[in-house]
Amino acid sequence: MNAPVTLSLDARYYTDPAIFAKEMDGLLSTTWQFAGHANDIPKVGDYFAFEIAGQQLFSIRGRDKQVRTFYNVCQHRAHGLVQGSGNARVVVCPYHAWTYELTGHLRNGPNIGSVPGFEKSTVCLTEVRTEDFNGFIFVNLDDDAAPMDEWFPGVREEIAEYVPNVQELAPLEWVEIPEKCNWKVSVENYSECYHCPINHQTFATGVINPETYDIQPMDRGYTLRHTTECQSMEKMTYPVDLSVPHADEYRSWFLWPMVSFQCYPGNVLNTYHWRAHDVDRCTVWRGWYTPGGQDSDVIRNLAIQDRETTVEEDIHLVESVYRGLKSKGYRPGPLVVDPKGGVSSEHSVQKLQQWMREAVDG
Repeated sequence: MNAPVTLSLDARYYTDPAIFAKEMDGLLSTTWQFAGHANDIPKVGDYFAFEIAGQQLFSIRGRDKQVRTFYNVCQHRAHGLVQGSGNARVVVCPYHAWTYELTGHLRNGPNIGSVPGFEKSTVCLTEVRTEDFNGFIFVNLDDDAAPMDEWFPGVREEIAEYVPNVQELAPLEWVEIPEKCNWKVSVENYSECYHCPINHQTFATGVINPETYDIQPMDRGYTLRHTTECQSMEKMTYPVDLSVPHADEYRSWFLWPMVSFQCYPGNVLNTYHWRAHDVDRCTVWRGWYTPGGQDSDVIRNLAIQDRETTVEEDIHLVESVYRGLKSKGYRPGPLVVDPKGGVSSEHSVQKLQQWMREAVDG
């Protein structure tokens, strides 16, 4: 007996502000989110500010060399503490100059000694769960969340296998990509390559071999793994040293709900991470890395090529899809779930939409 056809999600999962609000308070506040790279803050006191699920946060390196993340709010009268990135010997609130140690503990404040019974030891910035994942900083607003290795079993080790120098890497270039669509539309588009041969000619003819492309959920946890061979060497748009293991492969690990590590042929690591702003706006950040952040014409040219081709093409696709989801004429159609897998199958989208539905409906 044939299995029932799987239909795509109803449009409301993407267009309903109430569902987006539920995701912000639930899914995006209880999952591991990309914050930045450890080599962005190599020195004691280095920090950077960012936003997750509508919450203002900052990560800072302590005197013990550990990276900690805090809500970016003073415990006195709720003023923001830091902006952008920089270095601080201590964290000083610009409102009333309350001063915090790099561990988050209150150090001092003007005239606080005059307050009867005031105990500095009772005041501390609110800390956020933080993990170093092969040099990448992730945070989770849920204090009780399982560790990343339980969410994404085996991924840390696989990335290190395909990118042997991963611990030496530092950001070379960040590419910011605003998109006028719900974040899930963008994530879905990333998580299938059914559209690649039609829409991504440079990627499909100068980087990967689409005939071998497949995306499968890993056996455990919340990861979609992309695998394929690279294009033939004479068609590659950049040089590849085949002497390194896995140099002739492309592999990507999408970590639900908003991060992906990509290993391009030649063991070139790059990342995507998403930020959801409201129901119909998100930003995608593309990261490109080299050992120590050293300049590289190859990587910079790859970043330019990617932005001008694949990224630009995807912007038009996802924004068109989002407009279509608002159409009164749209009815959820069947997903193409090929039991054999392959580039022309949407079994990865089926799994992704299952996670999306569970996040909203339980």
